[in-house]
Amino acid sequence: MTMHHDSLKTLAARLAAREISARELCEHTLARIAQHNPALNAYITETSDHARAAADASDARRSKGEARSPLDGIPMAHKDIFCTQGVRTTAGSKMLEHFIPSYDAGIVENLAAAGAVMTGKVSMDEFAMGSSNERSAFGAVKNPWQHEHVPGGSSGASAAVVAARLVPYATGSDTGGSIRQPAAWCGITGIKPTYGTLSRWGMIAYASSLDQAGAFAASAEDLALILNGMAGHDPRDSTSSAQTRTTFDDELNQPLAGIRIGLPRNYFRDLNPAMADTIHAAAATYENLGATLVDIDLAYSDAAIATYYIIASAEASSNLSRYDGARYGHRSAQAKTLQDMYRKSRSEAFGDEVKRRILIGTYALSAGYYDAYYEQARRARHAIL
Repeated sequence: MTMHHDSLKTLAARLAAREISARELCEHTLARIAQHNPALNAYITETSDHARAAADASDARRSKGEARSPLDGIPMAHKDIFCTQGVRTTAGSKMLEHFIPSYDAGIVENLAAAGAVMTGKVSMDEFAMGSSNERSAFGAVKNPWQHEHVPGGSSGASAAVVAARLVPYATGSDTGGSIRQPAAWCGITGIKPTYGTLSRWGMIAYASSLDQAGAFAASAEDLALILNGMAGHDPRDSTSSAQTRTTFDDELNQPLAGIRIGLPRNYFRDLNPAMADTIHAAAATYENLGATLVDIDLAYSDAAIATYYIIASAEASSNLSRYDGARYGHRSAQAKTLQDMYRKSRSEAFGDEVKRRILIGTYALSAGYYDAYYEQARRARHAIL
């Protein structure tokens, strides 16, 4: 069978026409995961029994004409940063190696309500801090096209399982490029929607003012269907937009006339010629479809990386202070006092990159350096935007 080569839209049509069943699609998917995941090291937790039960429930609904959405019965994977009730959620860290949430994240709820079939939780750079998926406590993830290469990060495993056609789509998160970069490195399509479009409820926090949920698939057409299932206002998330759209596929075939696309020429100065040719070819395609190309210069963008690291690290130092061994997460067996427990639990369970960013953030927020670093980064952020 070649179901893994079908787009999500095609699979939805085949399920609707009863050419295939959700259980058949599920078994085909689980077989591919069993065959290819050992080489990729993408899955942290597989949920085969859960997937089979969800597929059977989907078939039962469809037999009564009660399919919930085009996503009903289609397998997928969640980045291990989203809480899943009764299923281990690690954020790629030893700190949460045995953490089992008592609730589902907002987008997990929405996708389950749409009929999604979760096959498991896939790896990531620890607490989403990294860009290669080499900084997971569960080992490095391989790029499916070239195992000697990395898939990008922090959502590298989500991109890898879609690129390897293990699942038609996967969720991800993006704080500083963690969907956009691995999508490019794995040759698929990823989207980081506008901040507030997707609920962050139940998404383990890294840098709250930058974190955003998103998804990976083979095409923009498939992503539109996925966003239909993921989006919706969530009153539990204070950053969730009350004006959030819930349909995204209705504009896929709209003409581009009147759309202005900016080309930041200052980004292209030191670009590899082959990459520049590809970008210009894509721009020409948009122009031929009716869009207007506009040369722009994004001022202060040279300061973007430094600004990102200061703001993200500062927010991370605050968000990760909750992991102290007292309430949940890793607790050191060697501790003799309360302070000893805090120190040893965090030292044993956090990886080097997480420790580095916590230290940077704590330093930037300290009384003597707040104005010199964090406040300057905050001002630079507004100037860049």
